[in-house]
Amino acid sequence: MTLTSGPINTMHVKLRQAAPEDFPVILDLLERCGLFTSSVTPEGGTYWVAELNGVPGGCIGLEHGEGASLIRSTAVIPEARSQGLGRALVQSALTHASLRGDRVVYLFSQEAGGYWTRFSFAPATAAEVEAALPDAPQVRSGLLRGWIHEEQVWRRDIPQPPSGAAGPQGAAG
Repeated sequence: MTLTSGPINTMHVKLRQAAPEDFPVILDLLERCGLFTSSVTPEGGTYWVAELNGVPGGCIGLEHGEGASLIRSTAVIPEARSQGLGRALVQSALTHASLRGDRVVYLFSQEAGGYWTRFSFAPATAAEVEAALPDAPQVRSGLLRGWIHEEQVWRRDIPQPPSGAAGPQGAAG
């Protein structure tokens, strides 16, 4: 399927959590956007797909650890860029991380640092992400293939509710 041209605000946009059968769609989106797919796996993470008039137009993944997650595989097809779709995908991942109780979210990005600073990400180190998410597939891949120390790491701290506040299950009481 191909996306018909036109602004996103004239299309039906649907962001949904990906199911296992969506994995080939995610790989296709990543390849169409020129991103690596060798360490992309549905195990240990959550992915979302953005559909525009029923056609996949973007995706994002979140690999999970204890109190931390790693954003990965953020892609929006070229004809749908600069219209807010990427922002919506990132906000979905950050909301999910917050609801999981994560204290920090990391990502790798050499080229798009300016984009990520708009979401309050700041530079971090490979050692930080290695310590926080040693079992994340992208971290393991970076260590195995030797690229992790050459890549720029970014982090965003997630504010935690004050002590005694209602937890994720609802109001205290």
